Amino acid sequence: MVFGEDARRALAAEQAAAPGAGRDAIADALRERGLVPAVRDVSFEVGRGELFVIMGLSGSGKSTVIRCVSRLVEPTAGRVAIGGEDLLTASKKRLIELRRSRIGMVFQHFGLFPHMTVADNVAFPLRVQAVRSSERMARAAEVIELVGLAGKEAAYPRELSGGQRQRVGIARSLVMNPDIWFLDEPFSALDPLIRRQLQDEFLTLQAELHKSIVFITHDIAEALKLADRIAIMRDGVIVQVGTPAEIVLNPVDAYVAEFASEVPKGRFMTVEDMMAPLNGTSPAGPALAPGMNLEEALARFVSDTGLGTLPVTDGDGNTIGALSAETLVRAIGTAKAAEAEDGAR
Repeated sequence: MVFGEDARRALAAEQAAAPGAGRDAIADALRERGLVPAVRDVSFEVGRGELFVIMGLSGSGKSTVIRCVSRLVEPTAGRVAIGGEDLLTASKKRLIELRRSRIGMVFQHFGLFPHMTVADNVAFPLRVQAVRSSERMARAAEVIELVGLAGKEAAYPRELSGGQRQRVGIARSLVMNPDIWFLDEPFSALDPLIRRQLQDEFLTLQAELHKSIVFITHDIAEALKLADRIAIMRDGVIVQVGTPAEIVLNPVDAYVAEFASEVPKGRFMTVEDMMAPLNGTSPAGPALAPGMNLEEALARFVSDTGLGTLPVTDGDGNTIGALSAETLVRAIGTAKAAEAEDGAR
């Protein structure tokens, strides 16, 4: 994405003039023309039902990416495919159809109509589509209950807290039952306690709905809590894409490491990361789940058993490995030592 006059032509000209040039060289050439290369060479895929978080500092390009993907701004070049259909070649009419039927969007600012009740705000997208009043209010009631606002249908936005207003915004984006959900820092304007509560409710909602989500945030704790995978951005470029554990435990550079420097690593190292292959008979005792983090596993050892080794079982109850208390304590100790070293730098 390049901002500035005649950016598309300028980008094409620079690419033609230096076919082998890298993104940084082309970006420098565009700057010399007085243009702003805001997002460069960004590429990622979001799987069905995946919660994909894009994070970075202010000005890193994360919000520009989601606006390009949703075509709220027109990308200078590239391709945005949803189910194989390129949004960048879609007509205005088709884009409206996609936004009404397949794409839901939630932003930091609630954008509610102050003269409408909660029910009317939530039902508004259906009203635009000329859905019958009884049908749209019934659907609105369903999603209002889904986001925990049952009983508030007749309230006006001014009568709601910030967290409740954001729930209305979420409900309105869900009333069309979209396949894909774009959320641009939806909780960042809220108080910390309300943010954490909404994050928990959001995870519960996603567990029920299984939407494909692109979620923008600048908060590493929020990203690690919510994401299946995270993309870290800097200066318009994606620096690293990985699971929360990969981001925390294997940062690709100092920039990513700085984000994760204060994160308790034992919360993101899992039993599966540290377990040993099963050697002979399965050990006795309560089983550990492979996805359990090391802090949870340590609590299990301390509270539930005096045994030195516990089995690790999969979702079908099959024993797939074993984890010893010694290995667990050593791993957590190593992680804490690394955190202390990071803090001393």
